[in-house]
Amino acid sequence: MAVYELPKVWQWEEENSNKVGNRPTAGSRFEQKLPAGEAPFQLYSLGTPNGIKITIMFEELKELGVEGADYDLYTINITKGDQFGSDFVEINPNSKIPALVDQSLSPRLEIFESGSILLYLAEKFDQLIPTDIHGRTETLNWLFWQIGAGPYVGGGFGHFFAYAPEPMQYPIDRFTMETKRQLDLLDKTLAERPYVAGDTYTIADIAIWSWYGRLALGKLYEGSYEFLNLDEYSHLLEWSKRIAERPGVKRGLAAEYQPLGE
Repeated sequence: MAVYELPKVWQWEEENSNKVGNRPTAGSRFEQKLPAGEAPFQLYSLGTPNGIKITIMFEELKELGVEGADYDLYTINITKGDQFGSDFVEINPNSKIPALVDQSLSPRLEIFESGSILLYLAEKFDQLIPTDIHGRTETLNWLFWQIGAGPYVGGGFGHFFAYAPEPMQYPIDRFTMETKRQLDLLDKTLAERPYVAGDTYTIADIAIWSWYGRLALGKLYEGSYEFLNLDEYSHLLEWSKRIAERPGVKRGLAAEYQPLGE
Protein backbone atom coordinates (compact mmCIF):
# COMPACT_ATOMS: atom_id res chain seq x y z
CA MET A 1 0.00 0.00 0.00
CA ALA A 2 1.35 3.41 -0.95
CA VAL A 3 2.12 5.80 1.89
CA TYR A 4 -0.18 8.80 1.84
CA GLU A 5 1.66 12.11 1.90
CA LEU A 6 -0.40 14.73 3.68
CA PRO A 7 -0.68 17.90 1.57
CA LYS A 8 -0.61 21.36 3.08
CA VAL A 9 -4.01 22.12 1.52
CA TRP A 10 -6.45 19.37 0.62
CA GLN A 11 -7.70 19.39 -2.97
CA TRP A 12 -10.76 17.56 -4.26
CA GLU A 13 -9.76 15.49 -7.29
CA GLU A 14 -13.09 13.99 -8.40
CA GLU A 15 -14.88 17.03 -9.78
CA ASN A 16 -15.38 15.51 -13.22
CA SER A 17 -16.13 11.92 -12.17
CA ASN A 18 -18.25 12.20 -9.03
CA LYS A 19 -21.52 13.38 -10.57
CA VAL A 20 -23.98 11.95 -8.02
CA GLY A 21 -21.87 11.51 -4.87
CA ASN A 22 -20.86 13.94 -2.17
CA ARG A 23 -18.84 17.03 -2.93
CA PRO A 24 -17.12 19.54 -0.65
CA THR A 25 -19.94 22.00 -1.35
CA ALA A 26 -23.62 22.06 -0.39
CA GLY A 27 -26.71 23.11 -2.32
CA SER A 28 -28.85 21.87 -5.18
CA ARG A 29 -27.35 20.72 -8.48
CA PHE A 30 -30.41 20.61 -10.71
CA GLU A 31 -34.03 21.71 -10.90
CA GLN A 32 -36.46 19.18 -9.48
CA LYS A 33 -40.20 18.90 -8.86
CA LEU A 34 -41.00 16.36 -6.17
CA PRO A 35 -44.39 14.65 -6.31
CA ALA A 36 -46.81 15.10 -3.42
CA GLY A 37 -49.88 13.10 -2.52
CA GLU A 38 -52.96 13.85 -0.44
CA ALA A 39 -51.83 12.33 2.87
CA PRO A 40 -50.98 14.68 5.74
CA PHE A 41 -47.33 13.65 5.58
CA GLN A 42 -45.03 13.40 2.60
CA LEU A 43 -41.96 11.27 3.27
CA TYR A 44 -39.00 11.31 0.89
CA SER A 45 -36.63 8.56 1.87
CA LEU A 46 -34.98 5.21 1.20
CA GLY A 47 -34.80 1.91 3.07
CA THR A 48 -31.53 2.63 4.86
CA PRO A 49 -31.16 2.38 8.65
CA ASN A 50 -32.00 6.06 8.99
CA GLY A 51 -34.82 5.80 6.47
CA ILE A 52 -36.59 2.85 8.08
CA LYS A 53 -36.77 4.70 11.39
CA ILE A 54 -39.52 6.88 9.99
CA THR A 55 -41.59 4.25 8.20
CA ILE A 56 -41.45 2.16 11.38
CA MET A 57 -42.54 5.20 13.40
CA PHE A 58 -45.54 5.84 11.17
CA GLU A 59 -46.57 2.19 11.23
CA GLU A 60 -46.20 2.04 15.02
CA LEU A 61 -48.46 5.10 15.28
CA LYS A 62 -51.03 3.35 13.11
CA GLU A 63 -50.72 0.24 15.29
CA LEU A 64 -51.61 2.45 18.26
CA GLY A 65 -54.74 3.65 16.46
CA VAL A 66 -53.50 7.19 15.95
CA GLU A 67 -55.54 9.19 13.45
CA GLY A 68 -53.89 11.61 11.06
CA ALA A 69 -50.66 9.63 10.69
CA ASP A 70 -51.14 8.69 7.04
CA TYR A 71 -48.18 9.30 4.78
CA ASP A 72 -47.14 9.12 1.15
CA LEU A 73 -43.73 7.55 0.68
CA TYR A 74 -41.41 8.42 -2.19
CA THR A 75 -38.03 6.99 -3.16
CA ILE A 76 -35.00 9.25 -3.02
CA ASN A 77 -32.42 7.24 -4.94
CA ILE A 78 -29.16 8.41 -3.42
CA THR A 79 -27.12 6.42 -5.96
CA LYS A 80 -28.65 8.57 -8.71
CA GLY A 81 -28.30 11.87 -6.86
CA ASP A 82 -32.01 12.56 -6.20
CA GLN A 83 -31.02 14.13 -2.88
CA PHE A 84 -29.31 16.99 -4.70
CA GLY A 85 -32.41 18.17 -6.56
CA SER A 86 -33.79 21.63 -5.81
CA ASP A 87 -37.06 20.49 -4.21
CA PHE A 88 -35.37 17.99 -1.92
CA VAL A 89 -32.70 20.50 -0.92
CA GLU A 90 -35.49 22.95 -0.06
CA ILE A 91 -36.76 20.41 2.48
CA ASN A 92 -33.33 19.31 3.67
CA PRO A 93 -30.44 21.63 2.79
CA ASN A 94 -28.08 18.89 4.02
CA SER A 95 -29.13 16.59 1.14
CA LYS A 96 -29.62 13.49 3.29
CA ILE A 97 -32.57 11.18 3.72
CA PRO A 98 -35.07 11.02 5.32
CA ALA A 99 -36.94 14.27 4.80
CA LEU A 100 -40.54 14.87 5.84
CA VAL A 101 -43.19 17.45 5.00
CA ASP A 102 -46.19 17.97 7.28
CA GLN A 103 -48.72 19.45 4.90
CA SER A 104 -51.52 19.35 7.46
CA LEU A 105 -50.14 22.70 8.64
CA SER A 106 -50.31 26.04 6.87
CA PRO A 107 -47.72 26.91 5.88
CA ARG A 108 -46.38 23.41 5.54
CA LEU A 109 -43.61 22.30 7.89
CA GLU A 110 -40.39 20.71 6.67
CA ILE A 111 -38.48 18.39 9.01
CA PHE A 112 -35.13 16.74 8.36
CA GLU A 113 -32.72 14.54 10.35
CA SER A 114 -34.18 11.21 11.46
CA GLY A 115 -33.93 12.01 15.16
CA SER A 116 -35.71 15.31 14.69
CA ILE A 117 -38.47 13.61 12.68
CA LEU A 118 -38.95 10.92 15.34
CA LEU A 119 -39.17 13.53 18.08
CA TYR A 120 -41.53 15.71 16.05
CA LEU A 121 -43.95 12.85 15.40
CA ALA A 122 -43.77 11.61 19.00
CA GLU A 123 -44.62 15.06 20.32
CA LYS A 124 -47.24 15.82 17.68
CA PHE A 125 -49.19 12.66 18.46
CA ASP A 126 -48.17 12.32 22.13
CA GLN A 127 -47.01 8.76 21.59
CA LEU A 128 -43.85 6.69 22.07
CA ILE A 129 -42.24 9.23 24.39
CA PRO A 130 -42.93 9.37 28.13
CA THR A 131 -44.57 12.46 29.56
CA ASP A 132 -42.84 12.35 32.95
CA ILE A 133 -39.55 14.22 33.17
CA HIS A 134 -37.48 11.19 34.11
CA GLY A 135 -38.81 8.94 31.35
CA ARG A 136 -38.72 11.68 28.73
CA THR A 137 -35.15 12.64 29.56
CA GLU A 138 -33.95 9.03 29.51
CA THR A 139 -35.61 8.53 26.13
CA LEU A 140 -33.91 11.64 24.76
CA ASN A 141 -30.60 10.55 26.29
CA TRP A 142 -30.68 7.39 24.22
CA LEU A 143 -32.17 8.98 21.10
CA PHE A 144 -29.35 11.51 20.99
CA TRP A 145 -26.83 8.78 21.87
CA GLN A 146 -27.82 6.94 18.71
CA ILE A 147 -27.58 10.06 16.58
CA GLY A 148 -24.06 10.70 17.85
CA ALA A 149 -22.85 7.09 17.99
CA GLY A 150 -24.36 5.80 14.75
CA PRO A 151 -21.78 7.30 12.36
CA TYR A 152 -19.05 5.23 14.03
CA VAL A 153 -20.98 2.16 12.90
CA GLY A 154 -22.17 3.32 9.47
CA GLY A 155 -19.58 5.74 8.19
CA GLY A 156 -16.84 4.09 10.22
CA PHE A 157 -17.10 0.33 10.68
CA GLY A 158 -19.57 -0.32 7.87
CA HIS A 159 -17.68 1.71 5.32
CA PHE A 160 -14.26 0.20 5.93
CA PHE A 161 -15.58 -3.33 6.54
CA ALA A 162 -17.94 -3.54 3.57
CA TYR A 163 -17.38 -0.73 1.07
CA ALA A 164 -13.78 0.47 1.06
CA PRO A 165 -11.79 -0.41 -2.09
CA GLU A 166 -9.50 -2.67 -0.06
CA PRO A 167 -9.19 -3.81 3.58
CA MET A 168 -7.21 -1.43 5.79
CA GLN A 169 -6.24 -2.61 9.25
CA TYR A 170 -6.00 0.71 11.06
CA PRO A 171 -9.53 2.03 10.36
CA ILE A 172 -11.08 -1.45 10.67
CA ASP A 173 -9.44 -1.98 14.07
CA ARG A 174 -10.38 1.50 15.23
CA PHE A 175 -14.04 1.35 14.24
CA THR A 176 -14.52 -2.31 15.14
CA MET A 177 -13.34 -1.58 18.67
CA GLU A 178 -15.75 1.34 18.98
CA THR A 179 -18.64 -0.61 17.46
CA LYS A 180 -18.10 -3.47 19.89
CA ARG A 181 -17.90 -1.02 22.78
CA GLN A 182 -21.28 0.38 21.76
CA LEU A 183 -22.75 -3.10 21.39
CA ASP A 184 -21.48 -4.00 24.85
CA LEU A 185 -23.04 -0.83 26.27
CA LEU A 186 -26.41 -1.74 24.78
CA ASP A 187 -26.10 -5.34 25.94
CA LYS A 188 -25.39 -4.27 29.52
CA THR A 189 -28.24 -1.75 29.43
CA LEU A 190 -30.74 -4.29 28.10
CA ALA A 191 -29.69 -6.79 30.75
CA GLU A 192 -31.34 -4.46 33.28
CA ARG A 193 -34.50 -3.33 31.44
CA PRO A 194 -36.80 -4.60 28.68
CA TYR A 195 -36.38 -1.54 26.47
CA VAL A 196 -33.51 0.84 25.92
CA ALA A 197 -34.94 3.73 27.94
CA GLY A 198 -36.82 1.74 30.56
CA ASP A 199 -39.99 -0.29 30.86
CA THR A 200 -41.76 1.01 27.76
CA TYR A 201 -41.11 0.99 24.02
CA THR A 202 -40.14 4.46 22.76
CA ILE A 203 -38.64 6.34 19.86
CA ALA A 204 -35.25 5.49 21.37
CA ASP A 205 -35.88 1.82 20.59
CA ILE A 206 -36.91 2.67 17.04
CA ALA A 207 -33.79 4.75 16.43
CA ILE A 208 -31.39 2.25 17.99
CA TRP A 209 -32.98 -0.89 16.56
CA SER A 210 -32.80 0.50 13.03
CA TRP A 211 -29.01 0.48 13.32
CA TYR A 212 -27.92 -1.78 16.15
CA GLY A 213 -30.80 -4.23 16.10
CA ARG A 214 -30.36 -4.79 12.40
CA LEU A 215 -26.61 -5.11 12.89
CA ALA A 216 -27.12 -7.63 15.71
CA LEU A 217 -29.39 -9.68 13.44
CA GLY A 218 -26.79 -9.72 10.67
CA LYS A 219 -28.87 -7.55 8.33
CA LEU A 220 -26.49 -4.66 7.65
CA TYR A 221 -23.12 -5.92 6.43
CA GLU A 222 -22.43 -9.36 5.02
CA GLY A 223 -20.06 -11.30 7.24
CA SER A 224 -20.29 -8.85 10.14
CA TYR A 225 -22.20 -11.24 12.45
CA GLU A 226 -19.24 -13.58 12.69
CA PHE A 227 -16.62 -10.84 12.47
CA LEU A 228 -18.11 -8.95 15.43
CA ASN A 229 -18.86 -12.17 17.34
CA LEU A 230 -22.41 -10.96 17.90
CA ASP A 231 -23.45 -14.12 19.75
CA GLU A 232 -21.77 -12.73 22.85
CA TYR A 233 -24.37 -9.95 23.16
CA SER A 234 -27.27 -12.12 24.33
CA HIS A 235 -29.43 -9.37 25.84
CA LEU A 236 -29.06 -7.19 22.76
CA LEU A 237 -29.92 -10.15 20.54
CA GLU A 238 -33.05 -10.97 22.53
CA TRP A 239 -34.23 -7.36 22.33
CA SER A 240 -33.40 -7.17 18.62
CA LYS A 241 -35.44 -10.29 17.85
CA ARG A 242 -38.34 -9.10 20.01
CA ILE A 243 -38.51 -5.70 18.32
CA ALA A 244 -38.29 -7.35 14.88
CA GLU A 245 -41.53 -9.22 15.62
CA ARG A 246 -43.58 -6.09 16.27
CA PRO A 247 -46.28 -5.65 13.59
CA GLY A 248 -45.43 -1.98 13.15
CA VAL A 249 -41.78 -2.80 12.61
CA LYS A 250 -42.59 -5.47 10.06
CA ARG A 251 -44.85 -3.09 8.14
CA GLY A 252 -42.29 -0.30 8.35
CA LEU A 253 -39.68 -2.54 6.77
CA ALA A 254 -42.10 -3.63 4.05
CA ALA A 255 -43.40 -0.14 3.23
CA GLU A 256 -43.83 0.45 -0.49
CA TYR A 257 -41.99 3.38 -2.02
CA GLN A 258 -43.41 5.31 -4.94
CA PRO A 259 -41.01 6.46 -7.65
CA LEU A 260 -40.39 10.14 -8.19
CA GLY A 261 -41.28 9.83 -11.85
CA GLU A 262 -39.61 11.68 -14.65
